[in-house]
Amino acid sequence: MVVNPFRPQQLLGRQSALQQVSQILADDGDLLLAGVPGSGRRTLLRHASRTVGARVVEIDCLRATDSNRFLQLLTEGIVTAFQPPAELALIQQWSQEQPIILDMTPNGQARLIWHPTPKNEWVLFQSLLALPQVMAEWLNCRVVMVFLNFSHIRSWDRSEKWQSYLRQEIQQQTQVSYALIATVAESWVQASDVKVILLGPLEDAELRSWLVSALAAEGLQFEPDGQALELFLTYVQGHVGDAIALARRLWLDHRAFEESRPTVNDLGFEPSLPKRKDFTPALEAQEPPLKAHMIYPHHVYRSTLALVEDLSLTFESLILLLPPSQVRVLESLALDPTDSPHSRDYIQKHQLSRGGGLQGALASLEQKGLVYGPDYGYRITMPLLAFWLKYHLA
Repeated sequence: MVVNPFRPQQLLGRQSALQQVSQILADDGDLLLAGVPGSGRRTLLRHASRTVGARVVEIDCLRATDSNRFLQLLTEGIVTAFQPPAELALIQQWSQEQPIILDMTPNGQARLIWHPTPKNEWVLFQSLLALPQVMAEWLNCRVVMVFLNFSHIRSWDRSEKWQSYLRQEIQQQTQVSYALIATVAESWVQASDVKVILLGPLEDAELRSWLVSALAAEGLQFEPDGQALELFLTYVQGHVGDAIALARRLWLDHRAFEESRPTVNDLGFEPSLPKRKDFTPALEAQEPPLKAHMIYPHHVYRSTLALVEDLSLTFESLILLLPPSQVRVLESLALDPTDSPHSRDYIQKHQLSRGGGLQGALASLEQKGLVYGPDYGYRITMPLLAFWLKYHLA
């Protein structure tokens, strides 16, 4: 696997949000970072945690298929956050009065193990949620409990017993901040003291400087007219994840071309012979001089097309899971972006359902993280999906 040199080492944009999140954590607050996948939610939270000197315990609820698996992920996150031997010794001390054992694997990795039963799972869950507070008090530090895909707990916690207890703990612990990462804020969050911060697309100016420097580090640059750079920004529409993926694809395509480009020896010339002035291979006539490593608009288009074709199976599977009314809205927005999908002219032009049907489709697509709401003009949140839809429909 080729390493991706385009993953930013520093926080890309989001300085205002970084200040907000850092202040919330410093004040022992709890928050929900809302935004679509690829918007930089986890990266922002990690930077904010480092800013306030907090330990981070991460749990991806999407990986939890039942209560026992959830406890495994919770213990893994806690042990990862407290790795030094002295801190593991504190966890060992804590475990003496719990139905759990701190064990070391043959390769020297610490882990918490227990014999699962329905009764001790619930007791252990309560104890484990209290453990970060205990460690924070012993070590005089702050801890951030990060729950990704928090709502997925309901897939196995049908009575919402576990999720209700988690909500209760969010309000009570004093040296532990809870940070939920989700696509949108659910109603219970709006009614709580949890602060909600929405991450929308980045401004082009924030992406532009990073993109130019990141490509330059790999020996690539956009042509002087700036059309290729603007086309790139148009295709990614401020989506950090798509910008990273497309930059990497441009780089890989350039490498592949360099490796396959005919050399003088390939064309039958002796390396000691001077090159004739009138000799210009066909490939050199079609492409700019390769020594400049320039990126032109057609390079951006080709790489974007190749990238979305690689993703086409994922996109097709996604479309098949949606009701026809929502697919129709997505197709309309891809072909004809608008800030006013409710207007009569737009509804008639694209033969959309009127009234509640259209509003319900938009609301559902927003809840799924596929369409931005009115704050961002009802855009498709995944620019590469929009490109793929437009390409196949046009």
